Amino acid sequence: MDVTETMMGKGREAIDLIVDPQGFTENTVGSKTFDDPEFGPGAVVGTGLLNGQTCTIIASDGNAFNEKFPVVYAGIIGMEEGYKMAQAVYASLEADADKPIAQKRPLVLIVDTPGNGPGKTEEIFGMNKATGAYQLALAEARLAGHPIVAMVIGRAISGAFLCHGLQADNILSLDANFGTMIHVMPLTSVSRIIRKDLETLQELSKGNPVFAAGPRFFFALGGVEELVTAIDGMRPAIIAHIESIRQAKLAGKQDSLGPWGRGALGAERGGRVVRPELIALMNAEFAAVASQYAPAR
Repeated sequence: MDVTETMMGKGREAIDLIVDPQGFTENTVGSKTFDDPEFGPGAVVGTGLLNGQTCTIIASDGNAFNEKFPVVYAGIIGMEEGYKMAQAVYASLEADADKPIAQKRPLVLIVDTPGNGPGKTEEIFGMNKATGAYQLALAEARLAGHPIVAMVIGRAISGAFLCHGLQADNILSLDANFGTMIHVMPLTSVSRIIRKDLETLQELSKGNPVFAAGPRFFFALGGVEELVTAIDGMRPAIIAHIESIRQAKLAGKQDSLGPWGRGALGAERGGRVVRPELIALMNAEFAAVASQYAPAR
């Protein structure tokens, strides 16, 4: 792969490329102001204008370093970053609580993260709760009608991508020739966990998107709705997806979006063909015993 240009580590630069000129106000979302510059410096949050429309921007800053937590650097999402991002989402929900779906502000997630910061201190104080709170906040915003688009510009890896990206309605990614990386875990870790030799997994990864990494394989799995082939194509692609997401929500087609929609998309693209068969089998098995249990209240 010949990488001639990359956006890795350029989360702030990506904001300027995506929003309207001088259209980003950092550290203000709705009525909430983030006034502590030392809190979660790896998380960039604020309000932007995108094609004249107010939106919330949440980005990873690959050049930030959290001095309180030595494992939080280079775009890693740590405990403070997770809470800061969650607060930005809830501030968006509060600001538009009384607005109809057609007027709910979009949330644009700019993704460039190599993972979470699992240091001992973070684990003790509750990093998992912080990142879980952010994931829950995005799910609530998505179901409340806010269009959410994730734009992968560099790295989208492991649990950090789980909270910062996978709850979006649509996920876009710069193509692989920009050095973009998407994976749950490296094959070396997969090998240790499932007790398969690395050579076997490397051979499987050549044709099986379940074992492979990268935006093109995730596209085949339905995990990425669109591959963006030019850096200056990010802005128009995001604008187009916001509009299509909003129209789907207005039409009551919520299930065509988000994680559920990407599962169906993967089957259409031939990357997750077993998934619908397993879902049908599980539904049939549940239906066979459902009468034995009290109905849900």
